[in-house]
Amino acid sequence: MQIQKADKYRNEVVALLTEEKLPVADLPVVLDNFYAAIINDIVAGAIGLEIHGAYGLLRSLAVDKAYRNSGIAGTLLAHIEQLAANKKLSEIYLLTETAADYFDRKGYQKISRADVPAEMQQSAEFSYVCPQSAIVMGKSLITVQHK
Repeated sequence: MQIQKADKYRNEVVALLTEEKLPVADLPVVLDNFYAAIINDIVAGAIGLEIHGAYGLLRSLAVDKAYRNSGIAGTLLAHIEQLAANKKLSEIYLLTETAADYFDRKGYQKISRADVPAEMQQSAEFSYVCPQSAIVMGKSLITVQHK
Protein backbone atom coordinates (compact mmCIF):
# COMPACT_ATOMS: atom_id res chain seq x y z
CA MET A 1 0.00 0.00 0.00
CA GLN A 2 1.14 3.52 -0.82
CA ILE A 3 -0.23 6.77 0.56
CA GLN A 4 -0.31 9.36 -2.22
CA LYS A 5 -1.72 12.84 -2.71
CA ALA A 6 -5.31 12.42 -3.88
CA ASP A 7 -5.29 15.05 -6.66
CA LYS A 8 -4.72 12.64 -9.54
CA TYR A 9 -7.30 10.25 -8.07
CA ARG A 10 -10.07 12.83 -7.63
CA ASN A 11 -12.75 10.90 -9.55
CA GLU A 12 -12.01 7.68 -7.67
CA VAL A 13 -11.99 9.49 -4.31
CA VAL A 14 -15.33 11.17 -5.08
CA ALA A 15 -16.78 7.79 -6.10
CA LEU A 16 -15.55 6.18 -2.86
CA LEU A 17 -16.92 8.99 -0.68
CA THR A 18 -20.23 8.88 -2.52
CA GLU A 19 -20.44 5.11 -2.03
CA GLU A 20 -19.82 5.61 1.70
CA LYS A 21 -22.45 8.39 1.88
CA LEU A 22 -19.91 11.04 2.84
CA PRO A 23 -20.29 14.63 1.59
CA VAL A 24 -18.66 15.52 -1.71
CA ALA A 25 -20.49 18.70 -2.78
CA ASP A 26 -18.13 20.92 -0.79
CA LEU A 27 -14.86 19.20 -1.72
CA PRO A 28 -12.25 21.68 -2.90
CA VAL A 29 -11.46 21.74 -6.63
CA VAL A 30 -7.86 20.84 -5.84
CA LEU A 31 -7.62 18.18 -3.17
CA ASP A 32 -4.83 19.81 -1.16
CA ASN A 33 -4.26 17.90 2.04
CA PHE A 34 -6.25 14.90 0.79
CA TYR A 35 -4.58 11.51 0.48
CA ALA A 36 -5.44 8.16 -1.02
CA ALA A 37 -4.35 4.67 -0.04
CA ILE A 38 -3.35 2.96 -3.29
CA ILE A 39 -3.18 -0.81 -3.68
CA ASN A 40 -2.39 -2.17 -7.16
CA ASP A 41 -3.40 1.17 -8.74
CA ILE A 42 -6.77 1.08 -6.95
CA VAL A 43 -7.97 3.70 -4.47
CA ALA A 44 -8.60 1.55 -1.41
CA GLY A 45 -9.11 4.46 0.98
CA ALA A 46 -9.10 8.23 1.30
CA ILE A 47 -8.79 10.95 3.92
CA GLY A 48 -8.67 14.71 3.95
CA LEU A 49 -7.76 17.64 6.17
CA GLU A 50 -9.16 21.15 6.02
CA ILE A 51 -7.21 23.85 7.81
CA HIS A 52 -9.04 26.60 9.67
CA GLY A 53 -6.65 28.84 11.56
CA ALA A 54 -4.72 26.75 14.08
CA TYR A 55 -7.15 23.86 13.77
CA GLY A 56 -7.70 20.96 11.43
CA LEU A 57 -10.95 19.40 10.30
CA LEU A 58 -10.60 15.71 9.55
CA ARG A 59 -12.89 14.72 6.75
CA SER A 60 -13.62 12.02 4.28
CA LEU A 61 -12.00 9.04 5.97
CA ALA A 62 -13.30 6.12 3.95
CA VAL A 63 -12.08 2.65 3.06
CA ASP A 64 -13.49 0.60 0.21
CA LYS A 65 -15.50 -2.37 1.53
CA ALA A 66 -13.16 -4.82 -0.20
CA TYR A 67 -10.19 -3.51 1.82
CA ARG A 68 -11.67 -3.06 5.30
CA ASN A 69 -10.13 -4.49 8.45
CA SER A 70 -6.63 -4.39 6.99
CA GLY A 71 -5.28 -1.31 8.79
CA ILE A 72 -5.85 1.17 5.96
CA ALA A 73 -8.01 3.55 8.01
CA GLY A 74 -5.46 3.62 10.83
CA THR A 75 -2.61 4.25 8.41
CA LEU A 76 -4.50 7.09 6.71
CA LEU A 77 -5.47 8.60 10.06
CA ALA A 78 -1.88 8.50 11.35
CA HIS A 79 -0.71 10.11 8.10
CA ILE A 80 -3.19 12.98 8.33
CA GLU A 81 -2.51 13.53 12.04
CA GLN A 82 1.21 13.78 11.31
CA LEU A 83 0.49 16.22 8.47
CA ALA A 84 -1.58 18.35 10.85
CA ALA A 85 1.17 18.23 13.48
CA ASN A 86 3.78 19.21 10.85
CA LYS A 87 1.60 22.19 9.97
CA LYS A 88 1.68 23.12 13.68
CA LEU A 89 -2.07 22.72 14.15
CA SER A 90 -3.01 22.43 17.81
CA GLU A 91 -6.14 20.32 17.52
CA ILE A 92 -8.05 18.27 15.01
CA TYR A 93 -11.83 17.96 14.91
CA LEU A 94 -14.30 15.77 13.06
CA LEU A 95 -17.99 15.14 12.63
CA THR A 96 -19.32 11.61 12.36
CA GLU A 97 -22.62 9.83 12.31
CA THR A 98 -21.27 6.29 12.11
CA ALA A 99 -17.68 6.02 13.37
CA ALA A 100 -17.61 7.54 16.87
CA ASP A 101 -16.47 4.26 18.44
CA TYR A 102 -13.59 3.95 15.95
CA PHE A 103 -12.37 7.50 16.61
CA ASP A 104 -12.79 7.04 20.36
CA ARG A 105 -10.33 4.14 20.13
CA LYS A 106 -7.94 6.46 18.27
CA GLY A 107 -7.91 9.03 21.07
CA TYR A 108 -10.66 11.39 19.93
CA GLN A 109 -13.10 12.65 22.54
CA LYS A 110 -16.74 13.58 22.10
CA ILE A 111 -17.34 17.29 22.61
CA SER A 112 -20.22 19.67 22.10
CA ARG A 113 -20.46 21.94 19.08
CA ALA A 114 -20.22 24.89 21.46
CA ASP A 115 -16.71 23.77 22.45
CA VAL A 116 -15.44 23.90 18.86
CA PRO A 117 -13.39 27.02 17.98
CA ALA A 118 -15.22 29.71 16.01
CA GLU A 119 -12.94 29.25 12.96
CA MET A 120 -13.99 25.63 12.75
CA GLN A 121 -17.70 26.33 13.29
CA GLN A 122 -17.65 28.54 10.19
CA SER A 123 -16.51 25.67 7.95
CA ALA A 124 -19.00 24.23 5.49
CA GLU A 125 -18.98 20.91 7.33
CA PHE A 126 -20.07 22.50 10.61
CA SER A 127 -22.26 25.20 9.06
CA TYR A 128 -24.50 23.25 6.72
CA VAL A 129 -23.06 20.03 5.27
CA CYS A 130 -23.21 17.71 8.26
CA PRO A 131 -26.49 17.39 10.18
CA GLN A 132 -26.86 18.73 13.70
CA SER A 133 -27.19 15.12 14.84
CA ALA A 134 -23.57 14.38 13.86
CA ILE A 135 -21.24 13.64 16.76
CA VAL A 136 -18.41 16.16 17.21
CA MET A 137 -15.05 14.83 18.31
CA GLY A 138 -11.65 16.40 18.90
CA LYS A 139 -8.09 15.49 19.65
CA SER A 140 -5.10 17.52 20.78
CA LEU A 141 -2.09 17.24 18.49
CA ILE A 142 0.46 18.33 21.07
CA THR A 143 1.56 14.71 21.67
CA VAL A 144 1.70 13.96 17.92
CA GLN A 145 4.06 16.90 17.40
CA HIS A 146 6.58 15.40 19.82
CA LYS A 147 6.83 11.99 18.16
